[in-house]
This record gives sequence, C-alpha cells and structure tokens, in this order.
Amino acid sequence: MLRIINAALNNELFFAIANHTLTVVEADASYTKPFDTEAIMITPGQTYTVILNTNQHTHDSNGLFLMAARPYLTSVFPFDNSTTIGFLKYKGTMDEHMVLPKPSNLVLPHHHPRMEDHAYATQFVRKLRSLGTARYPCVVPKTIHKRVVIAISLNLQDCPANKTCKGYNGKRFAASMNNQSFVRPMTSILEWHYKNFSSMQYSIDFPLQPPSVFDYTGVDPLTHNLNPNFGTKLFVVEYGTQLEIVLQDTSFLNIENHPIHVHGHNFFIVGRGFGNFNVQKDTVGYNLVDPPERNIVGVPMGGWAAIRINANNPGVWFIHCHLEEHTSWGLASGFIVKDGSEPYQRLTTPPDDLPRF
Repeated sequence: MLRIINAALNNELFFAIANHTLTVVEADASYTKPFDTEAIMITPGQTYTVILNTNQHTHDSNGLFLMAARPYLTSVFPFDNSTTIGFLKYKGTMDEHMVLPKPSNLVLPHHHPRMEDHAYATQFVRKLRSLGTARYPCVVPKTIHKRVVIAISLNLQDCPANKTCKGYNGKRFAASMNNQSFVRPMTSILEWHYKNFSSMQYSIDFPLQPPSVFDYTGVDPLTHNLNPNFGTKLFVVEYGTQLEIVLQDTSFLNIENHPIHVHGHNFFIVGRGFGNFNVQKDTVGYNLVDPPERNIVGVPMGGWAAIRINANNPGVWFIHCHLEEHTSWGLASGFIVKDGSEPYQRLTTPPDDLPRF
C-alpha cells in the first residue's frame, strides 16, 4: 500500500510505476470504491492511497521498476517541466549494491500520460466514487439551503502610477474570485469574528454570484479582462447549512485546471463539466448517490465543478487555489459558519495564552 501526497507548490502531477497497475482505495483521507488505473493525476495538496501488487518479477527481470511523476500541463505560464523519478525494487531479486541506471538510459513507463493528456486526467477523476457502505456512508446533502457561484479568474491589473509591472503588456498579474482579489490581513480573522470586532479590514459582503454574466470560458484571454477589486471579503452561513458552491473557470489570461481547497470541511463533488455552468441543465446530472468526498477539487480547465458541504464546523474557513502562485495573486476567499444552538456546535474558548493584537 502506497500513500501518495503531492507536496509541490505549483504543479499538478501524473504519477505511474512501470509495469504496474495501481488500485485506488482512498482520496483525501476518504475511502473510495476501488478501481484500477495505470496512472493517477494528483493536484497540489491532494492525497491518494493505492494498493500495489508486486507480481511483475520474472526469471530474467532484475526486479527494478521506475516510478515517475511529471506535470499535468494546463497553463501557458512558465513552469518546471522536469520529471522526478524513483525506483521500486523487489527484495531478493538483485544485488543490494547494484548501480542504478544513468538518467540518460532511463525510459519512462510506457503508460505514463503525456503532460497535456487532458482526456486521461478527466477520465481518471470521473472514476472516483465514495465507498457508500453502511459503515462508511456517503452523507452528501440531497437538497441545499444556499448556492454560491464563484468565477475563478486570472487577471491583469492596471499598473499603479510610478510603478514598473512585469506582467503581460506592462500590467500586473492578479487573480480573483467573483472579481474580488483576496488580501490576507495581518491580524486573525477568526479572533475578529469570535470577539465580534468591527474592522475596516474585513467585511462579510463577498458576492455570492459573479458581478456580471458573460461567456466565462469563451472570451478572448488577453483583450477581455477585469480589473479586480482588492479586499478581505467573506460570506456567512448559519450552522447546519447545506451549502453548494459552484466553481467556474474563466478564460481570462488562460483556461486552467485550478485545485481549490476548502478549509474546515470535507465536501462532495456532485458535478463537473466543461463550458459554462447551467443551473437548469447541469444540476439534472448531479451524482447524489456516491459522489467522491474530498477537501481539494480540481476545477477542470474551461469548465466547472459543483461541491456540496454540510456546514457543521463553526469558525472562519479559507477557500483558495492550491497553486501557490495563484493564491499569492489573490485567488482566495473565505466563509464564516456561525455558532449553532448547542454547546458542541459553538467555537471553543481561546486559550489564555493566545497572543493579543
């Protein structure tokens, strides 16, 4: 059994082991219906557990198999296109002191996907399903109390006066959710919420829909652009809200696969598709039986993903792209889950030694 974690900052990865099939049994610490695959696609922050059957040794084999991970490419921005490798060795099949092959002599697994194999990445994630047994039930919300639609954008910001910007056409790179570029504050939002402070730094008026409706995935990536607004905006839900968030990619600068992480909660990926989300048509095809349970969802390039959350963890929770560069540009937001009526549904009292601001 292998536990695979993508700890990269900015690369989604294809991972494979030469001559071996991987059986996926877990994703983001939640059991899945087992399925076989020749390779996995894993975004930054995601985890998988796979079962590996070491049954490939033959009389003429040295028992040494190449493991490889290389980027899944959906971006036009410069990236590290190197391939990282390791070796799987069967015990007792070769001299312990055998010299490993030179890098120039290595051949990648024949079934390793190409860097731009979007079809393979799509096929892989579609196979993921919750286990959905009596012991490990799938508790996806069948109905919802609130739907939030978030347009994910990379942006070009007009360069401030008397500044030099290195983005395209002399502008500054930025990123946003619903045209709000998140500014990470110097003080704790959780403490601000717990103590019910008033602050000009934060607000709870994050827009629950894109500010304007347009062809999100069809506009020209360079001639169409929105200057985002900067600030620390969040939205609020009551304890126990059955929340749906639709994450919509846009073609500003580049359509791209965005791994979006929601803190504080697992969620269920009830739908995915390409193009623009249509609430009348796309909700009909939702999987409300055994959708995968995760905490990071790869929003497909030029498409959308719908997640449902049981908002039963009071506090302040970050939502952000797990490509570190995009988060640093402001591709983030957050939401507050209010306290419930029962003691166990409320935020705990901060420790006495918590630093004050």
